[in-house]
Amino acid sequence: MSISLVPYLNFPSGGTRAAFEHYRSIFGGEVNYLTFGDTGVPDMPADGIMHARLVSDSFTLMASDAQPGAEDTWGGTRVYLAFMAEGAEDADTVVGWFAALAVGGSVGVPLAMQGWGSFYGDVKDAFGIEWMVNLTAPEGWAPSLL
Repeated sequence: MSISLVPYLNFPSGGTRAAFEHYRSIFGGEVNYLTFGDTGVPDMPADGIMHARLVSDSFTLMASDAQPGAEDTWGGTRVYLAFMAEGAEDADTVVGWFAALAVGGSVGVPLAMQGWGSFYGDVKDAFGIEWMVNLTAPEGWAPSLL
């Protein structure tokens, strides 16, 4: 038996499709959408996203457009997504993702060596989702994109 954690994101009404097309351009993979109209949900835009799933080679993300009024209860950060990577073979990938997610967003902590011995950084993307990258790399390795 296998259990996995799949982040499920909630976007302001109409935001899921744009966010997931952006994420697909960064991470690759395949996106499937189920709209409110597909399932006959009343009082929601027919083309709104009831459920989206992005399946990449490494992970899965899921999301939906928010129900009316949901944004009023969000407060600050809704969720952090953390990429935990080890070794030089994953380094260029996660460093590239970090840079791509920063476009149109804002870097909270620049990706740099930290006191615990890993490269770490966090970034809020253009859709308000916060991402963390923690990369344990071999001694002497440095990211080429920084």
